[in-house]
Amino acid sequence: MNKNTFTKVNLTKGEMNVYDFGAVRLHAYKTNDFIDDEVFIVEKNGKAVVIESPCFFDNNKELEEYIGSLNVETAGMLVAYHGAGAQCLKDIPKYATQNAKEYSENGGGKTLIDNFTAAFGEIFDNSIHRITNILNTGKVTIGGIDFVITPTQEAFDIEIPEINAVYTHMLGHDCHSIVAGAGHADAIIAQLKGYIEKGYDLILTSHYTPEDLKDAKTKIAYLENLKEIASECSDAEEFKKKVNERYGSYSGGNYLDMTAGFFFE
Repeated sequence: MNKNTFTKVNLTKGEMNVYDFGAVRLHAYKTNDFIDDEVFIVEKNGKAVVIESPCFFDNNKELEEYIGSLNVETAGMLVAYHGAGAQCLKDIPKYATQNAKEYSENGGGKTLIDNFTAAFGEIFDNSIHRITNILNTGKVTIGGIDFVITPTQEAFDIEIPEINAVYTHMLGHDCHSIVAGAGHADAIIAQLKGYIEKGYDLILTSHYTPEDLKDAKTKIAYLENLKEIASECSDAEEFKKKVNERYGSYSGGNYLDMTAGFFFE
């Protein structure tokens, strides 16, 4: 499946890109919110599973209305890296690994939720999803759809075998990502090389439209360059200046700020 082969559905705030795999359809919701959230719906045989949720109230409503228009049964939601937004589809089963649950309730995810609450105020749904089903490593079937769960340091990634796709937190071939130092960069590189070896058609992420293996290779080069630039710099400001000189067209400057802070604590 080519990442650009989709049907676009314009919504009031966001947009939905629909990929048709025959028996399965993937709906990629571009929220157009302040943190560029992306939410996914996997649909098969009249049932749907949602991957992540929005975290702004207007997007919650928009997503619920869209799913309602599909005339499907929503079998559950996989809550990985984005624990906020619990008012969205609040009565359906919520699935997460134990470490993802802890990340959202007490760990780094909770810290991000608190920061976003301070930044955005009442428009941000800071309620945390109540997890009803704990996931383990390996295959799980929800709504007749198979998923393969792989825990990560913070939460978990999701393979969707029927559409040869994988979901992870961040990729973004032309935007900055949060990179918590050289060791974290190496871990991301290893992960992306694993995706290339497995030959996924689509890589789905929380903050970008679906990407492909060419994009993964671009991101690997970016991460290698970040490490090289960091090794040549003495402080965060010099690092950011040199990164911007090389990647001036990249979006996500706030993520670069965070990355600089990790490399130069």
